[in-house]
Amino acid sequence: MACSLSCHIERNRMEKGIIIHGARQNNLKNIDLTLPRNKLIVFTGLSGSGKSSLAFDTIYAEGQRKYVESLSAYARQFLGQMNKPDVDKISGLSPAISIDQKSTSHNPRSTVGTVTEIHDYLRMLFAHASRAFCPHCGRPIQRQTVDQIVDALTALGDRTKLMILGPVAVQKKGTHKKLLEELRKEGYVRVRVDGQVLSLSDEIELEKNKKHTVEVVVDRIIIKDGIVRRLTDSVEEALKLGDGLMVGAVPGGKDYLFSTHFACPDCGISLPKPEPRIFSFNNPFGACPACMGLGSSLEADFKRILPDHKQTFRLGAIRPFPYNRESWLYKQLDAFLKSYDLTMDACFDDLPLKGQEEFKYGGREMLTFSYTNQDGETKTYQRQFEGLVPMTKRRYEEAWTEKMKESLSNYLIEKPCPVCHGARLRPESLAFRVGGKNIAEISDMPVSDLLPFLEKLELTDKEKIIADQILREVKSRLTFLSNVGLEYLTLSRGASTLSGGEAQRIRLATQIGSSLMGVLYILDEPSIGLHQRDNDKLLATLQRLRDLGNTLIVVEHDEDTMRAADYLIDIGPGAGALGGQVVACGTPEEVMANPDSLTGQYLSGKRTIPLPAQRRRGNGRLLTVRGARENNLKHIDVSIPLGTFTCVTGVSGSGKSSLVNEVLFKALGAQLNRMKVRPGKHDAIEGMEHLDKVIAIDQSPIGRTPRSNPATYTNLFNLIRDLFASTPDAKARAGSPSTPRAAAARPAAATVC
Repeated sequence: MACSLSCHIERNRMEKGIIIHGARQNNLKNIDLTLPRNKLIVFTGLSGSGKSSLAFDTIYAEGQRKYVESLSAYARQFLGQMNKPDVDKISGLSPAISIDQKSTSHNPRSTVGTVTEIHDYLRMLFAHASRAFCPHCGRPIQRQTVDQIVDALTALGDRTKLMILGPVAVQKKGTHKKLLEELRKEGYVRVRVDGQVLSLSDEIELEKNKKHTVEVVVDRIIIKDGIVRRLTDSVEEALKLGDGLMVGAVPGGKDYLFSTHFACPDCGISLPKPEPRIFSFNNPFGACPACMGLGSSLEADFKRILPDHKQTFRLGAIRPFPYNRESWLYKQLDAFLKSYDLTMDACFDDLPLKGQEEFKYGGREMLTFSYTNQDGETKTYQRQFEGLVPMTKRRYEEAWTEKMKESLSNYLIEKPCPVCHGARLRPESLAFRVGGKNIAEISDMPVSDLLPFLEKLELTDKEKIIADQILREVKSRLTFLSNVGLEYLTLSRGASTLSGGEAQRIRLATQIGSSLMGVLYILDEPSIGLHQRDNDKLLATLQRLRDLGNTLIVVEHDEDTMRAADYLIDIGPGAGALGGQVVACGTPEEVMANPDSLTGQYLSGKRTIPLPAQRRRGNGRLLTVRGARENNLKHIDVSIPLGTFTCVTGVSGSGKSSLVNEVLFKALGAQLNRMKVRPGKHDAIEGMEHLDKVIAIDQSPIGRTPRSNPATYTNLFNLIRDLFASTPDAKARAGSPSTPRAAAARPAAATVC
């Protein structure tokens, strides 16, 4: 009976909604409020009125605190103690999930595909339903047979010495004592560990925390007549040990890798077994070895190294390395210039075209020069001229001090990896295709193109059985991304390049895919960065999430979102200390009818924002971008008047950010601010001489330390400290600069009136 009564009370409480008593967090004025459940609720009001304080700092914080308190003491020790918000009581709370505008990730390895976990499903798809093609000749390749392997080894030539190796551990950490002991018991005599042949009868000590490759020496033979049978038996044994892999090693020569999985008989290339890990750029088995899976690398920028082609070398034309005729570089350079009948008084333009290329990237001819080392020993050397570009990169990588590294970094720029060209993966990983495309090509497709591509994918009956569930999940997640207006994104897009609004909508799409019920979702201005054309998609998504049985609280200023709300709450009437009160609440119509609501007056049309009667014409100068073709830009020319407030608009994904951020800002930043960035593809920018600096104001947080505040960020606090320090009391009590401890020991007091 008691249990039934308790359930009835709980049911009534839940039906009443979320009841807030005495909310005083930040500027909130002891708010009492009841929010309906399973509705789309919008908090609106002036910036700084207290919307986020109520939604995030009070409701969400209390929901999270109660959730943590419901866990065991063991679990709570890992989550930490959460502070209780300044509120008397909140009843009827559901499990709360916050979806704010924080950037998804600052990790350069994080992409849209990894954040949404779509890339993980694609890896599974390629591991089980892909077809292999030779990365050299492009022909379809099949698994190698034992006979093919034997034929390839015998083709190495008569009297060729060979070791037949079976890999039993490839790049695995540990001492491998148990493995080595088992090999001894099985009768094997030798192993090759990290390229060194060792006897199993000896005690083999391996470092526990280092990765090791252990290969069993199955046989040592010499290619000759009558050896085929023995070679076949050894190959079969090695393949058995290596789970389809074996190595034919020529002592002191080359290793030949063979696989019963995938190999090209014409090119002699073997591909690894298609596993999910070889399609991950976060795994050493799949990542491009040149860029380690980042897709880009720092390269020396010759324009920064030698900005003035008419300045002589003697006068310091080479910016990273000031002129010093006794240094290693300038001894080489002197010999290099003499080969072209030039001296240090020459400039870059005096060199012929061949000499200019050699100056940049290095020459082949041997140069003879003398150099005196630090010990005073003078020696004669013969060297090829290294070239300024590779030399700058090498010295940056070999820099032994942070100061030197920081100095040389000013002459480097981030460029796509010259090996993988931004694909992030090994060539062997890109040799596997689904629907004629490798995983990098699929990741580079916009969501709007990828969905129909997957719908029309032609697979065999066997591949369909394997891929059916995977494709269903991938298409479902892509559809959610499209529904929130992100159909223009590619899965390869770096997560750090997403705007706050884009990152928020990605998390929103992920939550829709989870199909949770009875959850309280709190969102922070999800319409930011979204064109009005796509607002209907976003609102339909929010309503779909509501219809699943969830309650949505949206902090928003967007008119369409406010009109679509089931319940609208206007917080104000002003900002800061003048806000923190519920001015009006109810349906949008009820808020519009409330004369105290400033938001309601604008929604009803009683108040409007007047348009300027006259537009500013500017100073008559133009900043012109020629031939912009970054991302989806179609080789466009754009002229922007200077001295005006210029707005660049268009639908989401139309190319606004590509033009302004990737092309214009990065080009101006590299030229005017010496930023280490690679501008987007374009022909030229005219009118740059009219500017002396460029500043980007984006959505990233202004400070990352708990000590940062508006006063410190704007340098206002410096002026305040100077004012206090200039008072007579401060001067009298401060002591001398050389006695800080004595000064600190005395109680300093200064009053500014």
